[in-house]
Amino acid sequence: MCEYIDTFATNTKFVILMHPKEFKKVKNNTGYLTKESLSNSELFIGINFSDNNRINEIIATHESYILFPSADAINLSKKNPQTDSENTKNMAVFLIDSTWACTKKMFNESENLQKLQHMSFESSRVSQYDIKEQPQTNYLSTIESTHVVLELLDKWNIEDLRAENLDGFLNPFFKMIEYQKELIANPRSHAVRFKRNTNKIKKAR
Repeated sequence: MCEYIDTFATNTKFVILMHPKEFKKVKNNTGYLTKESLSNSELFIGINFSDNNRINEIIATHESYILFPSADAINLSKKNPQTDSENTKNMAVFLIDSTWACTKKMFNESENLQKLQHMSFESSRVSQYDIKEQPQTNYLSTIESTHVVLELLDKWNIEDLRAENLDGFLNPFFKMIEYQKELIANPRSHAVRFKRNTNKIKKAR
């Protein structure tokens, strides 16, 4: 998918925290596509990041938020997070790339993440990740969530992104889905990462 990635810079640092199980999904990992698309981003693999020196350095030198829904989260759809802030540091947004169950484990074990201000957004979008079943209809993949955050940061003038950057950000994601669908449709493919609908195959026979 590398040929479809158009890397660009952002004022905001994006930090992707990837669960080891997610790291193994090399053929459909949207966290990796996110990292490769944003030059001002870093990716870390693990579960407990409490003693990670680099992550703690980022937290100390940035106005840091974690994309995590909670009652106290700043709703990026309705509020500029920098409106009431006297902090002059650049912003960092932490993204957890994992299943919801593993996300809660990573968050609960990482003491440094628990101290971060929560950030959330409102969206009526339905995930285009139609080769993978989402836990709920309003759940978005890591790269789709990042796309929404980028649009909202641009709305609040925290970012000053070109239209082509935002428009093309999901291209590698869509191409990955397209490629996986081709593999799924090929009964001779040994590279399929998703279960075919065996009932449809039996009927076809």
